[in-house]
Amino acid sequence: MSGKSTILPQLGIFRGNKDVGFAIGMALVLSILFLPLPPVLLDLGLAVSLSLSVLIFMVALWIPSPLQFNSFPTLLLVTTMLRLSLNVASTRLILSQGHMGMQAAGDVIQGFSKFIIAGNFVIGVVIFAILVIINFVVITKGSTRIAEVAARFSLDAMPGKQMAIDADMGAGLIDEDEARRRRKELEDETSFFGAMDGASKFVRGDAVAGLIITMINVIGGILIGVVQRGMSVGDAASVFTSLTIGDGLVSQIPALVVSLAAGLIVTKGGTRGAANEAVMQQLSNFPKALYMSSLLLFGIGLLPGFPLFVFTLLAAAMSGLGYFIQINAAKAADQKTKADALEEQKKAAPESDTNPMRLDDLRLVLGEGLVGLANRPDAVLPSKIKSLRKHFAEKYGFPLPSVRIKDDPSLPINSYVFQVHGVDVARGDIRSNQMMVINPDGIPLQLPGERTKEPTFGLDALWVDNAVAKQAEDRGLTVVDPESVITTHLTEVVNENMAELLTYSCTKEAIDGLDRNYQKLVSDLPVPSPAIMVQKVLQELLLERVSIRNLPLIIEAMAEATRHTTKPAMILENVRRRLSSQICQGLLDDQGFVPVITLSPAWEVEFIEAIKSVGDDRSFVMSPKRVQEFVLQSRQQIQRFASDDVWPAIMVNPEARSYIRSMLERVSPMTPVISNAEIHRKVSLRTVATIGS
Repeated sequence: MSGKSTILPQLGIFRGNKDVGFAIGMALVLSILFLPLPPVLLDLGLAVSLSLSVLIFMVALWIPSPLQFNSFPTLLLVTTMLRLSLNVASTRLILSQGHMGMQAAGDVIQGFSKFIIAGNFVIGVVIFAILVIINFVVITKGSTRIAEVAARFSLDAMPGKQMAIDADMGAGLIDEDEARRRRKELEDETSFFGAMDGASKFVRGDAVAGLIITMINVIGGILIGVVQRGMSVGDAASVFTSLTIGDGLVSQIPALVVSLAAGLIVTKGGTRGAANEAVMQQLSNFPKALYMSSLLLFGIGLLPGFPLFVFTLLAAAMSGLGYFIQINAAKAADQKTKADALEEQKKAAPESDTNPMRLDDLRLVLGEGLVGLANRPDAVLPSKIKSLRKHFAEKYGFPLPSVRIKDDPSLPINSYVFQVHGVDVARGDIRSNQMMVINPDGIPLQLPGERTKEPTFGLDALWVDNAVAKQAEDRGLTVVDPESVITTHLTEVVNENMAELLTYSCTKEAIDGLDRNYQKLVSDLPVPSPAIMVQKVLQELLLERVSIRNLPLIIEAMAEATRHTTKPAMILENVRRRLSSQICQGLLDDQGFVPVITLSPAWEVEFIEAIKSVGDDRSFVMSPKRVQEFVLQSRQQIQRFASDDVWPAIMVNPEARSYIRSMLERVSPMTPVISNAEIHRKVSLRTVATIGS
């Protein structure tokens, strides 16, 4: 017990001082160069060398990326030095005790001699020479070249990669911690490939040193055996050559394994994943190559003198492998598709509120009878909503918030409600297992079914079974499934609430996605909160259904206007003038004209006189009676075209545009109100009516 208690504390010293243990290990490796080593310890050292080489090879096979084994160059130097030290120790034993027989250099060397040489040292010489050629000429030479090129390219690309990291951080795509992590990864990558370029020379030098040591052992052993030990030339050549070749094989096999590991690491390049994963994943992309290879092998087997059975067996194996890979690839693709669909379904599936205080930007609440429209495996409502969001992003230039779908037992079973920021803005009633039939001409429908009102536009409609729906289609009536009814209604809800849906978060995201110069232009706007000002202008544009896709031009127009004013209304008018081409393009009719309704000269003069300016401040002074008269006259002209779903723009003086727009917003939000300054020089107008004539 006392001995054990004395030893354990001493061993505990190395547990907390692993660097000391490593230093002692390296000192032992160096001492082998100078101190004689008994055969038992030599066997232990050779076994350790072989084990280390196998371990390094296995790690090289399984690491996902070379940087995860960035200690490889150091480890390569250590293992190379270990093999060379053991070479020196085995040389000392062979030359000093080789005359005593094959057991002179230990059991490991003797075992390799008997197993591989098989009693004929000529065979051993040939095998040793082949292994040296494979290691030195093929593996080491190729690995050295790849490491050299990788190090050169990595160093050349380093400034560009650093600039890309700085650009991403400046654009707000990554934060400082992520930039620091990427820089560290870039430095590690450059250092690793630079170290690998030098470390590959260790492998090359190891192969050369092994070859030289073997030649010295053979020549020196024969001379010592003949001159000093009195052996015949044949006996000396047989014994010393066998021992030397056995020693060379013990050294070259671990060296070959480590060289192969080095080759695996440097050839991995940008490939991610373990070697087997990377190779099999890429082979699975080309199963046809395996089929063609199997066909070619079978053709070779049919040639005269070739073993048909062997080639047929290989062809069948390769063809089977191709089929297996193709089936697995199809299964993987199917699983990925299902997983993506499931993920999308989870995002859009009805859910109960875990946080009752949470307000979603846009929410669809379903009654219990409609839940299946969103959570069935074959539900199409989530995908239709996704397509609708993409459509609005392309048309209006901002990402529509995700539509959260949830169920509410308190709703009528077949009802749904749209909410914007927690407020009910629209509702409808549908049948989940029927089709809606609408007559676009407004003629009463003479079909069996449940009479209803189309929830978006209030048209007369019927809910009918699928069989009746087929008859309605044959008669030219409009047939709509319940999912399309909801998405059509959602489209109208979004159109009416786009300004509210453009939140500060959406605005900030849009600004952060701009080029760095435009981000700086926004930050330099001479207003207290530039992002809030941008949001206000964008909301006003969306309120009049003007696309904000050309955000850089909008930012330029705002910067231009803020040199003279900080009033949002005046900034907005300048932005609209800069967007004149886009605005007019959206108003063109089939003949290429912009149809407009003008104001009579009397109304023009009255509006100008009603605007009172004091510096940057403007006010509108008009009696409520005259405002009501103008609204009534405008509505009369607008309704002449609204029945045909035609919405000509009302063209007014730039000073009065914003006030006239606010008057007509409640009675006819679909009617565009444009100013003379917003008419692009290449656009042709066509006056279709005049208000007050």
